[in-house]
Amino acid sequence: MSNEHVAASTHRLRVQLTGRDVDVVDDLDIELRPATIVGLVGESGSGKTTAGTALLGYARAGAQISGGDILVNGHDIRALPPAQVRNLRGTEIGYVPQDPSSALNPAIRIGAQLRELLDLHEMGTATERDERVRQILPEVGLPNDDAFLRRYPHQLSGGQVQRVALAMTFLPRPKVLVLDEPTTGLDVTTQAMVLQLLQELCQRFSVAALYVTHDLAVVASIADRVLVMYGGQGIEDGPAHAVFAEPAHPYTRALLEAIPHVHEAYALAGIPGEAPAPGYRPAGCRFHPRCRFASDTCGSTKVRLEPVGRPEGQHRARCLRVGELPRWDPRDRVVADTPPGKHGETLLAVEQLQIYYGAAHVVHDVSCHVGSGEVVALVGESGSGKTTIAQCIGGLHDQWEGTLTLRGEQLARAARQRTSRARRQVQYIFQNPYQSLNPRRTVEQIMVRPLELFGLASGAAARTRAAELLESVQLGAGVLHLRTNRLSGGERQRVAIARALAAEPDILICDEITSALDVSIQGSITELLSRVRAERGISMLFITHDLALVRSIADRVLVLRDGHLVESGSVVDVLDHPQAQYTKDLLANTPSLAAHLP
Repeated sequence: MSNEHVAASTHRLRVQLTGRDVDVVDDLDIELRPATIVGLVGESGSGKTTAGTALLGYARAGAQISGGDILVNGHDIRALPPAQVRNLRGTEIGYVPQDPSSALNPAIRIGAQLRELLDLHEMGTATERDERVRQILPEVGLPNDDAFLRRYPHQLSGGQVQRVALAMTFLPRPKVLVLDEPTTGLDVTTQAMVLQLLQELCQRFSVAALYVTHDLAVVASIADRVLVMYGGQGIEDGPAHAVFAEPAHPYTRALLEAIPHVHEAYALAGIPGEAPAPGYRPAGCRFHPRCRFASDTCGSTKVRLEPVGRPEGQHRARCLRVGELPRWDPRDRVVADTPPGKHGETLLAVEQLQIYYGAAHVVHDVSCHVGSGEVVALVGESGSGKTTIAQCIGGLHDQWEGTLTLRGEQLARAARQRTSRARRQVQYIFQNPYQSLNPRRTVEQIMVRPLELFGLASGAAARTRAAELLESVQLGAGVLHLRTNRLSGGERQRVAIARALAAEPDILICDEITSALDVSIQGSITELLSRVRAERGISMLFITHDLALVRSIADRVLVLRDGHLVESGSVVDVLDHPQAQYTKDLLANTPSLAAHLP
């Protein structure tokens, strides 16, 4: 590709562990051009964030930039002394972190923080700096009055904090921008506004941006080009429409097969195995142990990025079998939606549910039901009351009025007041697998506990049953002796699912259980839940903010807004023919790959 008008680039970039010849990032080329956004995608541990921060001349503790070239706006970053590199940060190249609240000082008012970098580099007079701050705020959709500038970060919403972070970054007019998962944790409506704002600012100020994320649907909606990373290397890059419509690398195809689509139900599939950590990356193609197209030579031959199609250099893939793979057809995974009106007899009934936190009335008169063997999705933005309702059903929150019945028997408010049988029948799988499992216990102890508690098995029989349950979630008995700190996020969530299944429940409450996981792990967890449902006939209440995921897993959907049930019905009716304006807005703001599908 031509080097004309390149704002920032890396060539053969290598980042390794300090004092060890172990790469974190290796042989990576990145090219950023003005008014263009490059999406950098891959699973956790692929080296995305390390590559992004390397553009700023930074490597985290325990790592060092050991090879390759880094150029930013004509500056050779590796050749400059550290003091000059620090002066470039914020002025020539900006950075927006994953958690913008961590970038803001909670003890300093917003106005002072916005001026801080301008003051540090003495950009204009004090009056001019104040004027620049007041000019940038309306451009990011924020007020510029004195009252807003005097606020502290904790007085802003998540979307406002993210906009302040963007305003701080764009104030010095940098030529290059690195964004590290900047919309993670935001509602789809807020996310859509931030993404649109980012595109507009990059165009207006001719900024070259690197957008680091694991969300391919977001990348499809914002990026001009896409760079896919795996095992510390770039394995495919090209124009966004080419990478999504005709993916050339098996890993890119596998990622796309794990992505749900809001407009149509797809059978989701995870990627077998795990991404290799630094020091454990295989020879040859680093993806070959997990690749269904791998041949003997893939594990022994060093692979470089090769052109795909015409014009040469626009689309490249690091694969020996680029021209041999079957034609990509995403529609071969399309499955039928659940027919409207099809559900079994009522298992769980919720009637006129009113929920309180102290004096605050947070959920208002919600009635719904879950049929036997049915998956019902509860969706809405943060603060809509999804998890609060789930916790009441699970007996984890007792400030509520109304009626909850399970198989016709009324449930007590708190779990401790319910019978052992009622507690066994309703099992809760929490959002964060890093916090829901006791780190001081082995997997065996975690699994055996519910079996013994509910009198289902004990001793050797319980250990045998625990091994069987782990096999059913594709883990195996080999993890029984491990503590949870030895497991990945996906493995921990599988243990949490197996623990819930140990109680032989009638209904699983799945509270955002894939939101903290990579898309490939989300695909495998969704695939697992579908299989568990088919084999055991278990009902599920699936709490999520991801409407695309709802399409692939649920039979019916309930839409919540500010504690009110605004729409309900079959997945087909609600997603294809929404009635409430709020539902229409959620669907309109949900990122989608539809525009890129062949």
